[in-house]
Amino acid sequence: MKVLMVEDERYLAEAVARILKKNNYDIDLAFDGEEGYIAAASGVYDVVLLDIMLPKKDGITVLKELRADGVTTPVIMLTALGEIEDRVRGLDSGADDYLPKPFKTEELMARMRAVLRRRGELLPEGALSFGDIEYNPNTLALSRGDKSFNLTKKEGNLLEYLLANQGQALSPDAIIEKVWGWDSEAEDNHVQVYISFLRKKLAGLDSEVKIKTIRNVGYTLVEC
Repeated sequence: MKVLMVEDERYLAEAVARILKKNNYDIDLAFDGEEGYIAAASGVYDVVLLDIMLPKKDGITVLKELRADGVTTPVIMLTALGEIEDRVRGLDSGADDYLPKPFKTEELMARMRAVLRRRGELLPEGALSFGDIEYNPNTLALSRGDKSFNLTKKEGNLLEYLLANQGQALSPDAIIEKVWGWDSEAEDNHVQVYISFLRKKLAGLDSEVKIKTIRNVGYTLVEC
């Protein structure tokens, strides 16, 4: 799961980021509203954690602008304890949930999973399957029967994106934005290299699942 946290309290943001990374979440941080808006507007995140009190542009304004731009990414507002009015304004502006500060990271992760369930997204809380393979985002384990490989984080993110878009051809640009990040300097050859890594591991499992290249379009998972 790719997460964006927009929070000006750097100590809090960095502490949350460390814990989420240990749980195999891919998280980027933004420390003001303008930076957060630019990042969230890219549409590459699965969920946005958005503080209300932010410098340069407050969270409610950021949320309203995102929704006006057609960005449908789930947003969880981070509010001060007891600020009922802020919660109501956030929900009325298009937020999917809110979480009062201070909060437990376990509750934050549960709320992220909940908003994605409501959106019908694939979740990293159990194995994802396609054809004869299973992939567990929590452990980064790709398996077929009693054979398995541990993927790197980047390989796992790429495979999860392919699994979440079964039947669709994903362009290199879309993959770079989703897996490397909207501000990444990665190029098409980076995608080709990681596609090759995944193909080798699928072959090593003797899987019937392949990554098909569609010329001038991109890549998709197929079952042969």
